[in-house]
Amino acid sequence: MSLMSNAAQVIIAIMPIVGIVMGSTVIFFYLLWNHRRRTLLIKAGQYKKPEFDLRSFCLLCGLLLGSVGIALTVLLSIIEGVSYALLGGIIPLSMGIGLLAHYVIKRVEKHN
Repeated sequence: MSLMSNAAQVIIAIMPIVGIVMGSTVIFFYLLWNHRRRTLLIKAGQYKKPEFDLRSFCLLCGLLLGSVGIALTVLLSIIEGVSYALLGGIIPLSMGIGLLAHYVIKRVEKHN
């Protein structure tokens, strides 16, 4: 005898699909609205290209990826030992270190 009825199993199986469809719908309408907004601003001559600070982005992403990578590396090394599963922590850790290195290099170049 199963612990869940057939209706509950169907609802649980459909929920991820509904979530993906709803999320995709929200993203689609956001992109559509943003495109129309930019088009109208360009036609009115009021559009200003947004500035993107690559150094701050590299610092933020490097810190986030590095901290997540350290946590995953420690956790996976305790649980699994040295195995291919450890790549789940080493890859974000190395990406975070790379982004932090880029931030430091660009900072040194700016001061010179």
